[in-house]
Amino acid sequence: MTAPLLILSALGGLCLFFALFYFLAARLNNYGIVDIVWAYAFAVLAIYYAVGGSGWPLRRGLIATLASLWSLRLGTHLYRRVMSHHPIEDGRYQQLRKNWAGNFPAMMFGFFQLQALSVVVLAAAFALACLNPAPALQPLEIAGALLWLVAFGGEALADAQLAAFKRDPANRGAVCTRGLWHYSRHPNYFFEWLIWVAYFVFALASPLGWIAVIGPLSILFLLLRVTGIPLTEEQAIRSKGAAYHRYQATTSAFIPWFPKKLP
Repeated sequence: MTAPLLILSALGGLCLFFALFYFLAARLNNYGIVDIVWAYAFAVLAIYYAVGGSGWPLRRGLIATLASLWSLRLGTHLYRRVMSHHPIEDGRYQQLRKNWAGNFPAMMFGFFQLQALSVVVLAAAFALACLNPAPALQPLEIAGALLWLVAFGGEALADAQLAAFKRDPANRGAVCTRGLWHYSRHPNYFFEWLIWVAYFVFALASPLGWIAVIGPLSILFLLLRVTGIPLTEEQAIRSKGAAYHRYQATTSAFIPWFPKKLP
């Protein structure tokens, strides 16, 4: 399959995939499931590229494995988080209901379709690797895989630490400052971004691999300026108030670092 046909067919399939889940979300009255669908969609896409790509089989298998493991772990984590609160919708989507009150169904359908497009754009590294015919792994690909291992472990650890904190009823309304959360207000987001850096490094060994920089750059922008830290912290301030303001004053927002001491 040629590269344009591979990518365009992937986009068409994912648009249909997200449309079906839009109607499921409407039926459940919980649009937070789009986060789950978005995460799992990367495994679907990576496997599709690995099967349909014309590159070296071992490379296709490796990138599909890395992408699928990350996608399935993140998707399952989000499924547990979203469904544990169902039918109560995540605060971010409750806010979108207010923001888009005049035309909410159409705006949310468009939002789901944008998620399909974002998956294809962000996964450029997967397509490039699966189209690379070079019959051997390059040093950049090995470095990318090793960086992925570090980032994958860090994100899983951060999620586990936060989940354990929330399970304790004594911590209701409190701010998690344990483990990695002592050094960053969003260590899960930091390691999530590092995973995308790893995919980019892996893709650099393929022709036109530099195009994959769109992945880490886009994720960094989204995390820092759009749907990541801003919306998460707005919700945290609404629910935790002054305690979260103190956390903001002492702890790095993104890159793990030693916390400040307040006078």
